[in-house]
Amino acid sequence: MINNDVMRSIRYMLDLGDGKVVEVIRLADADFPIEKSDVPGLLKKEGEDGFVPCGDRVLAHFLDGLVFYYRGRDESLPQRRVEDRISNNLVLKKLRVAFQLKDVDMHEIFERAGFPLSKPELSALFRQPGHKHYRPCGDQILRNFLKGLTLRYRGEG
Repeated sequence: MINNDVMRSIRYMLDLGDGKVVEVIRLADADFPIEKSDVPGLLKKEGEDGFVPCGDRVLAHFLDGLVFYYRGRDESLPQRRVEDRISNNLVLKKLRVAFQLKDVDMHEIFERAGFPLSKPELSALFRQPGHKHYRPCGDQILRNFLKGLTLRYRGEG
């Protein structure tokens, strides 16, 4: 999925303003170079005036910031390095961690979106890439997960 679409979906789901998006990103790295004025371009659709591609580092900081925002930071642990490349599997994993979702919650979210996954299908998305049962998370899976998560947090409409 396009990083801008992921960020826009999460922002809508959580009803975050531009300033809050910057605050969340800076939870992952206080020195990350982003300003409130940068956010609108990151949230535009491709082809719209003012569209700015959301790089993997921006999305990675945003997702890590969500984890810290919802779960807090363990100061006793060293700060983790932010990923250079973001895959759909990693987006799914970071959202699962941020919202403290169990398997039951994940299945319920996919059900809500009208896209049920079996237990083996779901667990394959969280395996290491070299594992024989690893499955890459396609755009349709991530899109339906974000849709179901939005329905969970914002309601049916």
